[in-house]
Amino acid sequence: MGVRGESSAPVWDMPRSPTAARNLAETAEAHGVSTQACLRGTGLTAADLDKPGVDGAKWMCSPPPRGVADQDALWQALALGDLQTVSSDHAPYRFDETGKLRAGAIPNFKQIANGMPGLQVRLPLLFDAMVSKGRLGLEKFVELTATAPAKIYNLHPRKGSIAVGADADIAIWEPAREVTLTDAMVHDLAGYTPYAGRKLRGWPVTVLSRGRVIVADGKRLAEPGSGRFLARSGGDAAKPTGRLVADMDPARNFGANLL
Repeated sequence: MGVRGESSAPVWDMPRSPTAARNLAETAEAHGVSTQACLRGTGLTAADLDKPGVDGAKWMCSPPPRGVADQDALWQALALGDLQTVSSDHAPYRFDETGKLRAGAIPNFKQIANGMPGLQVRLPLLFDAMVSKGRLGLEKFVELTATAPAKIYNLHPRKGSIAVGADADIAIWEPAREVTLTDAMVHDLAGYTPYAGRKLRGWPVTVLSRGRVIVADGKRLAEPGSGRFLARSGGDAAKPTGRLVADMDPARNFGANLL
């Protein structure tokens, strides 16, 4: 909260651990701080790092995957609204000499690029966990992945809603479709997914952007340059609170104007 209190500026925080998430949630809303969970925190554990040779490097990231109890703590924070969104924290380092193994075939811990890919399968993984497995339900899935981010960045209701006048950005799902994730499915240059082998129930089959079909049955139909830049003002979360911590407030720090 220090940065928010010292500058009266908006802050987006990614807690380093479930414990930090709980502690942060106690005061975040009052200080205008938005918080998120990372996909890996809800879907991976330390056991995923326990691989032969240097294969575990694929799962090296910060904060690192922890235990099942930590996953449960993050899900609880999402259910209570203490955490507002779930991000991919996409870091697409390839598992070769251009990425994770830049320092050689047998690098030490400090020489391995930190981070892993997660963008492409973020929504299917969340849909499987939240909707198919009944953890939080469809409405909460939509809130965390569409409505809440749009509101935080002041793009709602143009984005994050289905309504007259909105942009008609819509994903159509087959909720009963089962898909097993593989490295061969990856479209980005990372070349692998840390979730390979996971069997998911529920899959997006059609995607619309501003009412135009841009993805159908796994094929991209959008043309380069068809996107549109939207300036983001940040909404209420970006408005200065007018409150400063005591150390930065001249009225409470013996008249020192530090800003």
